[in-house]
Amino acid sequence: MPRTFDCPKCGAPVEFSTDPTQTLRCNYCNSALAEPSLGRPAQVIQLKIDTSKANFKFPKWILLLLLIPVFGIVAGFISAIAGFAPLFFTPNKNAVNSRGNTSTTKARGGTLTEPAFGNVLLKFGSDGIGPGMFKDARSIAVDGAGNIYVGEYSGGRIQVFDADGKFLTQWMGNTKMPLRGLAADRKGNVYLVQAGKVQKYEGQTGKPIGELAYGGGSGFDDVATTIDGGLVCAWFRSSDDIVRFDAHGNVVKTIKAAISSVTDHSELDTRVAVDGLGNIYALGTFNNCIFKFSPEGKYLNKFSSDGDQPGQLRAPMAIAADGKGRVYVADIKGIQIFDGEGRYIRTFKPDSGHASGMMFNDKNELLIVDRTKVVKLALAE
Repeated sequence: MPRTFDCPKCGAPVEFSTDPTQTLRCNYCNSALAEPSLGRPAQVIQLKIDTSKANFKFPKWILLLLLIPVFGIVAGFISAIAGFAPLFFTPNKNAVNSRGNTSTTKARGGTLTEPAFGNVLLKFGSDGIGPGMFKDARSIAVDGAGNIYVGEYSGGRIQVFDADGKFLTQWMGNTKMPLRGLAADRKGNVYLVQAGKVQKYEGQTGKPIGELAYGGGSGFDDVATTIDGGLVCAWFRSSDDIVRFDAHGNVVKTIKAAISSVTDHSELDTRVAVDGLGNIYALGTFNNCIFKFSPEGKYLNKFSSDGDQPGQLRAPMAIAADGKGRVYVADIKGIQIFDGEGRYIRTFKPDSGHASGMMFNDKNELLIVDRTKVVKLALAE
């Protein structure tokens, strides 16, 4: 007949017999028990569990407690690596990361922050008609002494500033015709393109010197000076020609249909620039493309196209070449930079907002004019 005893863990009655092979368990708390014998009370015993055969589930809260120290060790290890990393790795301070975040680099004259690209050396101008004020300035030029000439699109007003932006004087061109182009040579002579003609003036006084003679007649759109005192002009009258003059005003080369002969599309508005080697860059604002010619007028290549991707143009306005042979083109996205072979380098937003006109001085500083203000930049090396 089975006998009973009280479970030492929960107090529930437990039946047992004299069978030595029987493992006693409390039916209430499931504890393994040793039966009382020879005056020894019943006891809870620990059984060895074969986990390879048993469907045993380890309590999750115990597993979490065991993992906490492991997480702490891993976190400490990562912190140690981060602390020692600067001793072994030097960050690239000139890089811009893939998300477009900025980094600091050096520019002549100070530090700058990407994507500014240039350290602002000078900024002047505001909306108005007084000295040093502008209503619709779209053209800029620099002479050999660093004097700055800023031209209004309407009204023919030319203001003259020294290299530091101090107002010197002003004079008037043709007050009835828009100013299409403006350039200055190293001697201080200034050339205005108005009514399809190129007029020459004394830069400091505005005294007229004469008109550039051309057998094709009027039809000039833009003008740029060369280092040797010559001129390169864009001309249009049923043909988008580029005309080169020497320092005495003589025609030395005419590139007939410079743009339309390459693209089969006529160009109604051409902007021109010349680099230090005499290479000619023609910006076709309707073709959204740049065309490069040798000093002798030989077509070399064209680059860029219509579009909104980097290296493509949308409503281009101005072109300039720097002392390192790079080409700068201003459009509604900013100023895009190409190398001399037409490979896209990058785009930056000028401090002025846009660039209606651009010009480099002898120090390779970029001067930008945009309607009511002028900015001078020292570019990154």
